[in-house]
Amino acid sequence: MSVRCLVKTVGRSFSGVSGASLFKPDALGSRQVTVIRVDFFIPGVETVGGFSICSSPGLLRRERAIELAVKYTRHPPAQWIHTECSVGSEVALRVGGQFFFDPQPSDPARDLLLVAGGVGINPLYSILLHTADLLGQTHTGGYTPGHTHLCYSAKNTTELLFKDTILDLCLEHPDKLSCNFHVTQQSSEIEKRFQPHVARGRIAEEELRHCVHPERTLCYLCGPPPMIETVSSDLQRIGLSEDRILFEKWW
Repeated sequence: MSVRCLVKTVGRSFSGVSGASLFKPDALGSRQVTVIRVDFFIPGVETVGGFSICSSPGLLRRERAIELAVKYTRHPPAQWIHTECSVGSEVALRVGGQFFFDPQPSDPARDLLLVAGGVGINPLYSILLHTADLLGQTHTGGYTPGHTHLCYSAKNTTELLFKDTILDLCLEHPDKLSCNFHVTQQSSEIEKRFQPHVARGRIAEEELRHCVHPERTLCYLCGPPPMIETVSSDLQRIGLSEDRILFEKWW
């Protein structure tokens, strides 16, 4: 079942990415909030879009809103968001899929490894925000997160979406959240404020090895299919079982 939504804000961002905040009625149940991918229906556009939510489930509970960050392509729904979407536009969403992080209060703490390539950061950023929210609720007797580490690769630092907020969260929770950024086609000097966190080149198996405990780590991957296949193979060589590797591919 799809739910009607109104566009609340539209932001023309950088690196060909636009953001949209969607105001939602209460028709979406709390269990579904943790599902990270949505089908996107636009009146007058025959093609159905499929986008990943980049906001925390907490935003929906607090403000009845979700956020999307969509890279420009000629795919009709993405093109519509970049060229026609405006405040007050009406769309419909349908949630689904099995790519989500929804720990229950009684669950044992898990360490998370989040590995993102390009705009594959969107659902993993949502998980990171959700984890940060959970860290602020541990005094209420809810789920206690383990350690979460993000490995995020893009062409250059300009295309590292959400990097400032990610670094702020890691500074706010230094014992629980950490991150490494990778750039593969950086032609300029890396800004000093990012230098300790940014490495040139792809995410290497050795780095993953330091982030994985075979019995405690759950890994979420999102990015281009070749990256997913490479990282998944690396993780299994390290000793992480296939059922602990969850992924979403984009094309």
